[in-house]
Amino acid sequence: MTRVVGILGGMGPEATILLQQRLLACVQARDDADHLPLLIDMNPQVPSRIAHLIDGTGADPAPVLAAMARRLEHAGATALAMPCNTAHHYAPQIAAAVSIPFLNMVDLSVAVAAQRLGRGAMVGFLASPAVRRAGVFDAALKAAGLTALWPQDTDALLIAIRAIKAGNATDRARQILTKAGDDLATNGAAMIFIACSEFSILAPSLSFAVPTLDTIDVLAGAIRDHTLMR
Repeated sequence: MTRVVGILGGMGPEATILLQQRLLACVQARDDADHLPLLIDMNPQVPSRIAHLIDGTGADPAPVLAAMARRLEHAGATALAMPCNTAHHYAPQIAAAVSIPFLNMVDLSVAVAAQRLGRGAMVGFLASPAVRRAGVFDAALKAAGLTALWPQDTDALLIAIRAIKAGNATDRARQILTKAGDDLATNGAAMIFIACSEFSILAPSLSFAVPTLDTIDVLAGAIRDHTLMR
């Protein structure tokens, strides 16, 4: 049986491409055929997660995401993945729409952190304010005995997200993330999650006093493991 992961993409498009790049990097390949197959639904028209969860003005993305999941399953996907942390608020609706596994980037990332840190540690988050407001990581962190630490200047993080989405991964966005990450480390974070796929674009240029964990990297590893499973 050929295993192929279906990607719920377009949130944003560059983050979906980044996931593909990270997946290429974690596979040892000598030829095209050694790389992993993917089915990608690149849908930039998914309603804004920030508008729905923060502004309270946007349409509910859940029905669109569920429809994407069904399309991917119908096309032959044996599992699903989604490189958008905020959209994991809608993971229950996605999972309920299909009969194949959903590789939950949130649960997988918290499991890695718990293994490396142990119970009682604090994890700092570089993420969309919508992730915090929607409690996307709350249940997984509580089950693992970990505590979340969030930056104080959420407006600055939104500025950085919107700049990157507009194709402006500028020094200003990098400065915002560097200051936020430094503050998290100073305030007791034992690890920093890069938990916004826009921030993952800048992650290679970020360095902090504590280790980082990029949720996109965790998801790429899970896709690889599912596809290569025997």
